[in-house]
Amino acid sequence: MLTAELRHNRLMGIVLWLVSGAIAFTIARIVPFARRASWTGEVLVTISAAILLGGVATALDFGGWREPDWRAGLFACFGALTAAGLFRLTMAGNPGGPS
Repeated sequence: MLTAELRHNRLMGIVLWLVSGAIAFTIARIVPFARRASWTGEVLVTISAAILLGGVATALDFGGWREPDWRAGLFACFGALTAAGLFRLTMAGNPGGPS
């Protein structure tokens, strides 16, 4: 019975990270600051950051790729939001500097 549970729960942590990245992307698209018409780069950055930070969460021992943990989901979501913000800042050029 335990093996059946593990077999069906094999990728749940990774799915949580992907969902967290998708939520971060959706929130980032709502914020209008430095938003571009092309969203492909931003979705790649947020999903990649969520997967990377999910792996970091696994290394820090909260969550894992086989077990969904809310702490790993929040870590991946907030980290992906930060990555999306940094991506926008780098693509916007120098928005707050001297002209």
